[in-house]
Formats: sequence, structure tokens, C-alpha cells
Amino acid sequence: MAYFKNLEKPLAHLLSLFSKEQRWLITIIADPDAVASALALRRIMQNRVKSVTIASPTEMTRPDNLSMLKLLRISIEKFTPEMCSEYDRFAIVDSQPDHNPLFLPIDYSIVIDHHPEKEDVQYDTDGRFINVRPNYGATSTMMTEFLYNLDINITPRMATALQLGIRTDTGIFERSGSEVDMRAYQYLSKFANPDLRSHILKSEYKMSWLPYFSMAFANFIAISGKESQIFTYLPEVDNGDILVAIADFCMRVQEIAWVAVAGKIDDHITVIFRGGALNQDLGELATIAFNEIGSAGGHRNIARAEIPIANIPQKINIVEFLLREIADALDETKDTLEESEEHDE
Repeated sequence: MAYFKNLEKPLAHLLSLFSKEQRWLITIIADPDAVASALALRRIMQNRVKSVTIASPTEMTRPDNLSMLKLLRISIEKFTPEMCSEYDRFAIVDSQPDHNPLFLPIDYSIVIDHHPEKEDVQYDTDGRFINVRPNYGATSTMMTEFLYNLDINITPRMATALQLGIRTDTGIFERSGSEVDMRAYQYLSKFANPDLRSHILKSEYKMSWLPYFSMAFANFIAISGKESQIFTYLPEVDNGDILVAIADFCMRVQEIAWVAVAGKIDDHITVIFRGGALNQDLGELATIAFNEIGSAGGHRNIARAEIPIANIPQKINIVEFLLREIADALDETKDTLEESEEHDE
């Protein structure tokens, strides 16, 4: 029994776009799924075109992502609009041209993505390969299908990268994903390097972050007097990845139901919400608490808020302000939560 459906016709179209004199540029918004997908597309192009470059306007900064680049020996160039003059054809994976203003002027011959298309976006498919499948949990799954159908050898490094891409975008199959994503992950297990994968996944923290952890733990405050609801604030943080790492770590503590980790980054305050199996909708909580003075939203167990410091009343204690906004939002959602619990009973 085949792992995946037959893609002979669309892939014949894809291969027809390549010729030996072409210089291709693959653009991505760098994350594990995009990086792995670009590697797979470059492998498909190998020996069919003159050269292939992968470039991104953004950089990956999380320690595990940096470990992925280092251990899998992946090179990504910094994208600038000026570099486009050096290439003949363009492809974009795990994203679409309207996802970044820098990509809009580019005439893409290939668009491969699992994110939904905007209703008002119409692609010119004449002579182009447009493959957008929102029913897939990761673009890495799509690329694994392509490699399988083309009978291309998958190296341990590429298989490991594709597995990391699937894990990241599906939330290890907890946030999204379908049967085909699971089949792709299982198929890749035959080729991937489990030791490399394990090392990358465990590379969660930087040595320079450890003082922030110490400060966060020392500043723990129980929200609304409940020790299962924790808030902490860091007055100066280099980037939001530190806040995410602390919040994720806190969810490994048995007594904590959910946590809000806030920190000042340049001219704004970032608040990261994380929760476990609970009725409280953190996306709704973050939106009610901070959307009127910044931007906020997320899902039931994961949310984020960004508040410009200019929008916070002057001469007010920031910790007290954030705690008050969260507590008020909790009160506003309390009735909805109680109704939900009564319905469950």
C-alpha cells in the first residue's frame, strides 16, 4: 500500500518549469517548516537547474531552531529586494506572496503552501505551479509527498528537517494536522536521524537566558489570589523568545494551570499566555485584557499580547496595570466559564 496519493500529473507540471540555464531563488519566512520545505524543493531542482538559493527576510532566533540550522548544516541567505536581479525564476514555500510586503513585487513561478488563500487573492496560474493545500498541517508534509512520488532519495538530514517542520506546524499533532501528516512523519522515520532530532528538540535555552529565569521565578505573583494562575514580569528583555521559553517551562509545573509572562522589549510590553487542559480560553482572555490598547489574541491554551508603552497611562506601575487588566478580563469571562462548567456537569 502506498503512503501517499499519486501526484504524477501535477509533478510533471512542476518539473516542466526547470531548465539547466536557470538560476532560482526560493524565498521563505524562516521557521522549521519553511526551511525544511525549501530544502526539499531545492533537492527536487538539483541537477535540473543551474543554481538554487534559499533566502529569508527574517531570521530564526529560538535556540532549538538555531540548533537545527547548525546541526543539519543548513545555509539561508538574508533576503533583500536587490538580490532578485541575480535570479531568473522564483519560488515561495510555506508562505504566499501577500504574507510579506517584500514578496509582493516578485513574479513567482512556484507557490507551495498549506496556509489558506485569502478570498480576494487570485493567482495567475498560466505556466505557474500553484499548490496551496490548507487541509495539510504542514508544508513539509506536502514536500514529503513530492519526494515520495518522484522517488527521490531522502537523506537523514533532510528527513530530520522535514520531521521537525511537521512537528512545529502541527504542534506535535495537538494543534493541527491530519492523517496524511502522521503518515508523512512515520514515513520519514525510516530515514531520519533520531539522535540529531532529539538533540535539536532539547536545545531549548541559551546560557544567557538563565538569569531571566531566575528573575521570573523570584517575581511570581498569584493572579486573583489563585496560586494555579501565575503572573511574572521582566523589566528588560532582549526578545520575546525568552518570555515564551519561561512560559512553556512553567507549564511543566504540576500546580500551575496557566501563566502570563510579561516583559518590556524596546518600546512595547509583550505578554505570553500558556495554559494546560483548562476551561479558561486564554485567547479570549488576552483579547479582552489588551486588544483595546494594543494587539492580542490566540487559541484556548496559547495566546500573546503586544502593548505599546505609549498606550499605558503614565506614572502607573506597569506590573499593577497588567495585573489589573488581566484580573478585570477574568471577571468578564467568569460568567461564561461558569456556564460552561454547569453545562459539562
